[in-house]
Amino acid sequence: MTNFHSRLWHGAVAATIILTLSCQSQSPREQATASNHTPWSIRMAQSEMQRRGDSFLFNDSTKTSWVYETAVFMKALEQVWQQTGEQKYFDYIKAFADSYIEPDGNIKTYELEEYNIDHVNPGKVLLMLYNATHDEKYKNAAALNMKQLETHPRTKEGGFWHKNIYPWQMWLDGIYMGAPFYAEYAKMFDRPEAFDDIANQIIFVAHHTYDSTTGLYYHGWDESKQQKWADPVTGRSPNFWGRAIGWYAIGIVDVLDYFPNDHPKREEIIAILRDVARGVQNYQDEKTGLWYQVMDQGGREGNFLEASASSMFVYALAKAVRNGYLDQAYLAVAEKGYRGILENLIKVEPEGLVTLTQVCQVAGLGGKPYRDGSYEYYISTPVVDNDLKGVGPFIMASVEMERLQPSGKKTE
Repeated sequence: MTNFHSRLWHGAVAATIILTLSCQSQSPREQATASNHTPWSIRMAQSEMQRRGDSFLFNDSTKTSWVYETAVFMKALEQVWQQTGEQKYFDYIKAFADSYIEPDGNIKTYELEEYNIDHVNPGKVLLMLYNATHDEKYKNAAALNMKQLETHPRTKEGGFWHKNIYPWQMWLDGIYMGAPFYAEYAKMFDRPEAFDDIANQIIFVAHHTYDSTTGLYYHGWDESKQQKWADPVTGRSPNFWGRAIGWYAIGIVDVLDYFPNDHPKREEIIAILRDVARGVQNYQDEKTGLWYQVMDQGGREGNFLEASASSMFVYALAKAVRNGYLDQAYLAVAEKGYRGILENLIKVEPEGLVTLTQVCQVAGLGGKPYRDGSYEYYISTPVVDNDLKGVGPFIMASVEMERLQPSGKKTE
C-alpha cells in the first residue's frame, strides 16, 4: 500500500486515530470522495478554521486588515459550502466580512487611493454575500472595489498597474487579484461593456510576459523599462516564478465563469489558457508530479517543489477540463499533481489537523528591500507551513478532484 493511498481519505479532522486505507488501485479522483471518509477539502478547511479561530476578524487592537490572502481562503471555504451545503462555512465567511463592513458599506482598513490591485480580490467575497443575503451593505462595499478599478492607474494600452507604488508594471498575480471580481461584478450588475476591458487585461499580460522558447510566462513586465529587474529591451522580469503563473492560470479559469459565451474575445482567452496549460504540463516534475518554485530550473541547486503553485495548477487544470476548455488528457496531469501534493506536501498532525508544507511565504519585484527577480532571490524566500496562499488553492484543488468523482453526488 502506497503512502499516497494511506493518506488520501482517513479520519475526520478532529480524529486522533489515523486510519490506514487499503485502496492501492484507486485513482486520485476515486479517493477524493471515498464514501465513508472525510474529503480532503473538508479536512483542510476544518483544520484551518480550527487553527485560525476568529483571528481573521477585524479588531482595533490587532493588525488585521482587508487583504487578498484571507479572501483566497474565504473563496475556498465558499466552494466547500457550496459542495456540502453546511451552514458553518457560510457563517465563518460572513463573520469575517461583517467585522470589516460597516452599515453604509465602508470597509475598515481599505484605502482605495492606494490603488493596490491585491485589495480588489476580497470584493469577490462581498459579491457572494450580497447574492446570498441581498444586504445592501455588501453591494455598497463591492462598489468601492469597483470604483477603484474605474479609477485605477493604467499602462498606456490600458493594463492595470499592479500597485500605485509599482508604476507602469503589470504582474501575472494581478490577473487573479482583479479580473475575476471585475467579471463577476460586470455580470451581476449588467455591465456588458466591461468584458472587453477584462479580456484585455489577460491578453496584455500574455503579450508582454510570454516566452515562446519555454512556453512559460515571466513574473512581471515594466512598461517604463526603468526597474533594475526589467530587461532594458522587453521590460520583462528575468524568471518564471511558479506561483505567479499559478495566479494567472486560476485567474483565467475563474474569469471564464462569468465571461459571456458569445463574446468575440472569449476564444482568445481560452487559447491563452491552453498555452498556459501546455507550459505547466511540460514543466511538471516527472518523479513527484509537482512544480518547482522557479519552474524551468528544477535541477538547479536550491530550487524546491512548491505547494501553492502545485495546488493552483491542479485546480486550474481540473476545472478547465471539467468545463471543456482543455482536452481530457490534462486530467492526468492534474491527477499526478494532486497525488504529488498528498504524498509529499501533506502532513496529518497527531491531533488530526492537516498541514500543508513547503509554501513560499511571499515573493515580488522591486520594493524595499529591493527584490531583483533573480533565481537567487526566489529560492531565498521564506518557506512555511499552512500559508493561506497555499491552503486556499489546495482546498479548491481538492474540491475539483471531488467533483470529478462519478459517485452520483451533486457536483454543481
